[in-house]
Amino acid sequence: MNQFQKRLQALDAGTLKGLQRGIEKESLRVRPDGMLADTPHPAALGSALTHPHITTDFSESQLELITGVHDGIEPCLEELTEIHQLVYRHVGDEMLWCASMPCSLPADDDIPIGQYGRSNVGRAKTVYRMGLAHRYGRRMQTISGIHYNFSLPDAAWPLLRQSDAYTGAIRAYQDELYFSLIRNFRRHSWLLLYLFGASPAVCKSFVAGRSHALQELTRGTLYLPGSTSLRMGNLGYQSEAQAALLVSYNSLDGYARSLHGALTEPYPPYAAIGIRDGDDYRQLTTSLLQIENEFYGAIRPKRPIRPGERPLHALRERGVEYVEVRCMDLDPFCPIGITAGVIRFLDVFLLHCLLHDSPPDTPEEITAMSVNQQRVAENGRDPALRLCRPGVELSPGEWGGDLLRECEPVAAALDAAHGGSAYRDALAAAAAALADPALTPSARMLREMAQHHDDSYFHFVQAQSVLHGTSLRASPLNAEVAARYARMAEQSIDAQRLIEAQDTLPFENYRQQYLSPERLGV
Repeated sequence: MNQFQKRLQALDAGTLKGLQRGIEKESLRVRPDGMLADTPHPAALGSALTHPHITTDFSESQLELITGVHDGIEPCLEELTEIHQLVYRHVGDEMLWCASMPCSLPADDDIPIGQYGRSNVGRAKTVYRMGLAHRYGRRMQTISGIHYNFSLPDAAWPLLRQSDAYTGAIRAYQDELYFSLIRNFRRHSWLLLYLFGASPAVCKSFVAGRSHALQELTRGTLYLPGSTSLRMGNLGYQSEAQAALLVSYNSLDGYARSLHGALTEPYPPYAAIGIRDGDDYRQLTTSLLQIENEFYGAIRPKRPIRPGERPLHALRERGVEYVEVRCMDLDPFCPIGITAGVIRFLDVFLLHCLLHDSPPDTPEEITAMSVNQQRVAENGRDPALRLCRPGVELSPGEWGGDLLRECEPVAAALDAAHGGSAYRDALAAAAAALADPALTPSARMLREMAQHHDDSYFHFVQAQSVLHGTSLRASPLNAEVAARYARMAEQSIDAQRLIEAQDTLPFENYRQQYLSPERLGV
């Protein structure tokens, strides 16, 4: 047996059933007319600073809904549904914009930035977002998506370690395999954009005053004919400044060293912005990255942090606990943004990335990965498209077909563990979409826009958002669940007040201490 077969065989049914996942889902709050809501974060939803399941992302109008960690797909989706139901009971006549690219936006300066109270940690969160606004503009930050958090259960690591005859420490082995997963994911993540990208068009207001290569589909709607995910293309979460960062994923140490300079050394264009304007802060720092979260990537190594701890320090001290997949668009045809079938495919895909051999990355390959991502994001459904695999150029169908065939044993093992054929069915649906681009969500969106909404992105998403909002408002919410979230909201407000009451350090001292290089670990 080869290494992949040995590793897969080492994972018994109980371990495969114990795969862990959680979801973070961003959505803009919008008015009934489809314009961005300008109301504060609803008080009944608790404190955006301390609530464990309901917070805000960049904007005060941009909710982030967070599930706990689940070893079952259905319980995870049930919790995400409950959070949506709860939100809809406290936003009045507003609704959640169900697509990744934003609604009709006001002038850039009128997009409200998230507010988290008067504590130092709350002020730092707002100042960080102000820095994002100065660096990239507020419109770009209103893009929303799904973050999928994935990990293996603790029981998996001794089994895999034994199959590899690895004699080092278990934590070092776990870090090594998670970074192997990340390298393979980065090589192959273009497939997720092709299969699940759902942002082929955008409102014209999103690019107001900005150069772009989009085509006009109809008045007010811009698109690219073969695009799958504008969110993951040049118009989305991309940064020319960060493009020069050739971050290595060959080891945890290499990754940390790659980011250290970007977090500590002044970057002249951002130094020109300045940190303060009188008593007001413009950004947290003048380095290329204010904090670790500013680094844009399709996947991140993660570990829960302690109060006041830097994420990079947590990774260096205690290792990788899970990975965060960040390239998934919201599914506008699903009320909660993601389906069980997509999650099953992600589980198969991520296990494939972890179990297969993963050579070290190189600067040349990192550049090729970026090219592939851009090509698929902006032109993935073009039959003439070719992607760069080392030594050869292939169509998405050819390369994707190879990947799906490699995934078949993983899907079969998961089906054997769970019973049924749901994982193989998810793989078959992906194969069908590779064979026929018309089956992809991006193509379906454009088709629905043409057939029922006069090619208008805005009217299509507005109609879908109304449909989902009506459904979620009408679906019953268990009284005990509603009461639990009410208590959670009250507790989060109390927790914010306690943090504010305990603050004694001036904010400038807090800022300097938090951002000191020593806090990043060594």
